[in-house]
Amino acid sequence: MIEQKASLARVREVAAPVGMPYKLDELDVALLRSLVADARMSHRQLAVALGVSAPTVSDRMSRLERAGVITGYSVQINWGLVGYTQTVYLSITAVAGHDLADTMCRLWGMPEVQEVTLITGDLDLLVRLKVRDHEHLRSLLMDHIWQIAGLQGTSTQISMAEMPAKQFADGLLEQIEQLFGQTGS
Repeated sequence: MIEQKASLARVREVAAPVGMPYKLDELDVALLRSLVADARMSHRQLAVALGVSAPTVSDRMSRLERAGVITGYSVQINWGLVGYTQTVYLSITAVAGHDLADTMCRLWGMPEVQEVTLITGDLDLLVRLKVRDHEHLRSLLMDHIWQIAGLQGTSTQISMAEMPAKQFADGLLEQIEQLFGQTGS
């Protein structure tokens, strides 16, 4: 008999929407690359850098925001310098037939949780956490995560060393720019 996986019926309701691809043009890509380099640039500064008017920049940014391409402007925090020194990855297997959306929402509601991802393979979820130390992790697991109904098993991986945060958006935007040259768009 094939064992039933955890229920996926409601996952689409709680997961981030994927949406339809947005057709970027060269100005959109140049604007995004400038914002990736410095999201605090004013519309006037962006206009000068891109060789267009400030109203054009404002219009493009509004369109990209409405389309969901630009999802926000944020500060990058070095969590290690403010006491959250450990990155932890938690692999989770859910009980067959259990509502995974509920599990995802419960995990997402915990302040230490950075990401909750539904994955393929033998496991169901991969969760990335930031904790202060071993005792904080122990408390989080025993008092909160392991108390969530529907968990069959967990596996905890503690990061030993990490590369600095990568601003990978610039590299992907460069690939998109190269496509313009190939297609003649």
